Amino acid sequence: MKRQSFVLLLIAIYGSAIGQEKWSLKRCVDYAVINNISVKQADVQARFDKLTHHQSIMALYPRINSQHSGGLQFGRSIDPTSNQFTTNEILFANHGLDVGLDLFNWFAKKNTVKANNYLAQASVARLEKAKNDVSLNVANAYLAALLNKEQINISQVQVDQSREQFNNIKKQVDAGALPELNQAEAQTQYATDSSNMITARTNYILSLLQLKALINLEADIPFEIEVPPVESIPLETLAELDPALVYQSALEHLPQQKINNLNLLASERNVAIAKAGMYPTISFFGGLNSRYSNAQKIIPRDYAITAAPSGLVNISGQDYIVYSEARIPQGFDKNTYFRQLSNNFSQNAGLALNIPIFNGGSARINWQKAKLDVENQQLLREQDSRTLKQDIYQAHTNAVAAIQKYNATQVAVESAQKAYDFARKRFDVGLLQPIDLILNQNNLFRAKINLVSAQYDYVFKMKLLEFYKGLGLKL
Repeated sequence: MKRQSFVLLLIAIYGSAIGQEKWSLKRCVDYAVINNISVKQADVQARFDKLTHHQSIMALYPRINSQHSGGLQFGRSIDPTSNQFTTNEILFANHGLDVGLDLFNWFAKKNTVKANNYLAQASVARLEKAKNDVSLNVANAYLAALLNKEQINISQVQVDQSREQFNNIKKQVDAGALPELNQAEAQTQYATDSSNMITARTNYILSLLQLKALINLEADIPFEIEVPPVESIPLETLAELDPALVYQSALEHLPQQKINNLNLLASERNVAIAKAGMYPTISFFGGLNSRYSNAQKIIPRDYAITAAPSGLVNISGQDYIVYSEARIPQGFDKNTYFRQLSNNFSQNAGLALNIPIFNGGSARINWQKAKLDVENQQLLREQDSRTLKQDIYQAHTNAVAAIQKYNATQVAVESAQKAYDFARKRFDVGLLQPIDLILNQNNLFRAKINLVSAQYDYVFKMKLLEFYKGLGLKL
């Protein structure tokens, strides 16, 4: 009972996909390129590196900063406007504007801009690589789903044949022409083929789930793929996919090679940046400042010059008053906020020379590390190029083997079909036992499955070579 329920569930799931809008490989790839998580992460990193490059460009311009502060000062302190000691509470405010510009730093900033530009371009190429990787994985999963769907069709034919044979043998057994053993053997074969059908449908549903996971489509969304005729899938000939030519094309078109070249250029710029850190730099600075204090609430409007007694002097026993000039305030004005800012306004400008003398050897060591990084990038590029060449030649060898296997399985299917046809004719006239017919039927079934598998394997391996060549993926 449980097995029957499981079969009904599979049939219901499989049947629900029928009638839905079908997805082509192009649609699957396009959807994956937009929605796949790894592609989205690569896109975020590319935008991040683009901002880093833009930031290094903005660092070429002068630095301008404005500072503003205010507070309450109490206890014995210095009046910030009169510079005198006081014990009064003072409400103060300070305002400033600073400007700085690097005049000469051995082109460190310009090299930083170029290095970040190379890294930003490498991130764009890395995004393209992520798209290519996802596209290749989607194509592989799509072809696997097509293979599983084709196996369903082959299994269905096998089930139909087994059911027909079982019904025929059962009639002959009921008529007494054949023993019951033949009916049991035919029934066993019918059950086995039905089980194979269930397995084929299960594998197809699982392959669709895997494909939906790659393109980041929810598992519960109805999904069905188009089934293009395998024979109509465009393929280049092996002569056009010579491994040496494919390798040269891959060096120019594949994003990984662009990434390695751009990373190498960036590391060479980093050497110049690190070297600049060992030399003096010249920069310009300037500033505007002013301040306010409520301790200086009023200021004299004018001064009157008068003689005021300042002491006594004794001459021959006679005291005389000594007068000195004194400035007497004549009226007062309020020392307002903006008046203080105007009266206390100051400016400064100058040049600064920074000479690195000894900083724990960090500048020189950074320079040496940068040179080692160039060597590492060169080795990485060489390693990836050799790996790419090895992969292409291996893919070409696999493609040749896949063609040969496909041709061999075609012959095997033709032979198995002839053997089955002869066995069926002999069985129909009573010259062959049912078990022998079943054996020939199984041989034909396996040969057809092997043919479909070899055909899709051949198509994928040829498409892989086309991908390396830079032709993309087309079905």
